[in-house]
Amino acid sequence: MSVSPVKRQKMESALDQLKHHTTVVADTGDFNAIDEYKPLDATTNPSLILAAAQMPAYQKLVDDAVAYGKKLGGSEEEQIKNASDKLFVLFGAEILKRIPGRVSTEVDARLSFDKEGMIQRARRLIDLYKEVGVGKDRILIKLSSTWEGIQAGRVLEAEYGIHCNMTLLFSFAQAVACAEAGVTLISPFVGRILDWYVANGDKKTYEPLEDPGVKSVTKIYNYYKKFGYKTIVMGASFRNTGQIKALTGCDYLTISPKLLAELSKEHVKLTPTLSVKEAQACDLEKIHLDEKAFRWHHNEDQMAVEKLSDGIRRFAADAVKLERMLKVEIMFLPCAAA
Repeated sequence: MSVSPVKRQKMESALDQLKHHTTVVADTGDFNAIDEYKPLDATTNPSLILAAAQMPAYQKLVDDAVAYGKKLGGSEEEQIKNASDKLFVLFGAEILKRIPGRVSTEVDARLSFDKEGMIQRARRLIDLYKEVGVGKDRILIKLSSTWEGIQAGRVLEAEYGIHCNMTLLFSFAQAVACAEAGVTLISPFVGRILDWYVANGDKKTYEPLEDPGVKSVTKIYNYYKKFGYKTIVMGASFRNTGQIKALTGCDYLTISPKLLAELSKEHVKLTPTLSVKEAQACDLEKIHLDEKAFRWHHNEDQMAVEKLSDGIRRFAADAVKLERMLKVEIMFLPCAAA
């Protein structure tokens, strides 16, 4: 149904309506986008930081991170690692000046199968934030939703009071294990689930409510609300605004600047599709997953197995690219200082 120009002017944008029902998070490392769309929270990952770090506007943050790495000394590898961690934190700290909520900062994806390594790196990032005056209550540490990552999240939450955002989540088994671990938030990847089904099936287009990524998040949301889990569900990795609108009512949605812009220009009425009341009435059964059961159930989901491993490789590759960029900066810093 078309909306008259007069009514369109009076009606809130789809983005403003969405904010009434769902916490909107900006999926970006670009400060300008955050200033423009005023999300509550923001998320970053190695790919987003890599893209932002190559923009001239953020060269000072890169310079400061490199200077920090060199100041700590050690081998070239140690300097690069310290500079990389510092860069993630500097971006996060700047983002926090622009939002009232929390920022998500990701642990190196190459540690995805190293529980102790993830715990150590997470604590290091929190210490770096503390050095710049940011408390851990404003940080979400992002961990890959491998079994090891989920257990690292359990320890960080219970023993250190560090809030975790479990990323690269594609299977129901991952979601159940995260809830049982008591993590703060999960990020199921809507768009990447759709990508897999389009690439591996005969059907190439889906209506929003039939979108496999949307259906996955809906099931997880309903399960969490039915059984009273406190873990926040934050849909992520969207390909179009239809997916976002079909998840109106979800706890959180993290959205790219491009799709935030599209939603801000749309003037269609949004009604929540997810609600606690409907979730509590659904017929899902509660399950428990130990490590053996988790690995089996996750392994039964071919899409999830392939997308998890692919996502880890992609984030790891971008982390390597970022380190190469920092290596060049470190090599030339003495010349620049002279």
